[in-house]
Amino acid sequence: MTDNLIVTLRCTDQRGIVKAVADTVVEVSGNIVDSAQFWDQPSNSFSLRMEVQVPANTEAALEAALHANLGHLEPVVTVRPVQVKRRALVIVTTADHCLRELLYQWEAGELGADLVGVVSNHGALRPLADHVNLPFWEVPVTADGKGDAEAELERIIAETDAEFIVLARYMQVLSDSFCDKYSGRIINIHHSFLPGFKGAKPYHQAYDRGVKLIGATAHYVTADLDEGPIIEQDVVRVGHHHSAEQLVSIGRDVERRVLARAVRLHAEDRVFPNGSRTVVFDS
Repeated sequence: MTDNLIVTLRCTDQRGIVKAVADTVVEVSGNIVDSAQFWDQPSNSFSLRMEVQVPANTEAALEAALHANLGHLEPVVTVRPVQVKRRALVIVTTADHCLRELLYQWEAGELGADLVGVVSNHGALRPLADHVNLPFWEVPVTADGKGDAEAELERIIAETDAEFIVLARYMQVLSDSFCDKYSGRIINIHHSFLPGFKGAKPYHQAYDRGVKLIGATAHYVTADLDEGPIIEQDVVRVGHHHSAEQLVSIGRDVERRVLARAVRLHAEDRVFPNGSRTVVFDS
């Protein structure tokens, strides 16, 4: 019997890293199935994602050996069985298109993540969660009660053991402290091709500027609004004959596809935050 594991590693670049990882896999009688690596020259950082096949029940031995053999590099290392999917909590407001896409791909086994529940500051989308037997929490947000709402979000995250959070058109700004606590674990879909047209009503901003391409951007959330490292983007061509409302409608299709791809990439350990940018092994 064998197990397939995903190994990720991040560290300062130097010669011999790939060889050291490969030798460690061989040390536990494993075999490399797939490997991708990248040296970011400006930051001199190294990112590696590797899928390996090892004898059953040797996951802990491989992780221990990686730390022992590469400890001098001070790496950030993760080892995870391929079949164990990362757990995601989805947070929404009232727009349903992104949530519908996530639920569809989850039910079809194509999302790469395991959805553990849906949270909303309104109750409008509860029927979608009920339809697929997912827990649903309504957490209202008021001007003077944002702290209480975030405390409840944190309780739900802990209760569901969610590993990351997906903002599927959640129309509330999270506090700096919340963003910092879950840094690198919150994915947002912005209905614009960032860094252009940030903030509210980006499609209307795009219409006012007469753009010929509109798009959507999935990114990690940071304390700086719409400034987090970008995971995935896509665009679609539009023309002068499209109204602002038509741009909104066209954009919904791009948003749902971009967010679902970003969730899959993150869930499969294919995204490596690197300062204000990301390294993405998308194939």
